[in-house]
Amino acid sequence: MTTREQTGSNDELVVVCQVQGMLVAQVIKGKLASVGIPALLKYESLGPVFGITVNGLGNVKVLVPKAREQAARQALAEDQATDNAPAAL
Repeated sequence: MTTREQTGSNDELVVVCQVQGMLVAQVIKGKLASVGIPALLKYESLGPVFGITVNGLGNVKVLVPKAREQAARQALAEDQATDNAPAAL
C-alpha cells in the first residue's frame, strides 16, 4: 500500500511527535484517527521484532499529512492538557 493510499492524500508527511514504544504510538494514532486525521507510524523494524527498546530502536515517529499538521498537534495538545494521552517527545 502506498503512502497516498494510507493517508488519502498527496501531501508531504511531517512528524507531529516521537514516542518511546509501539503501544504509545498506536494510542496516539488511534486518537488522531478518531478526529479524522490519518497517521502513519515510522519505526525501525528490528525493535518490534525483537522487543528491543534501547538505543533508539523503541522510538516511533507519528507522521501526518502536512495539511493536517496543525489539527493533529492541537488534538494531541488537548489530550495532554487533560492527561488523556501519554506525553510525546
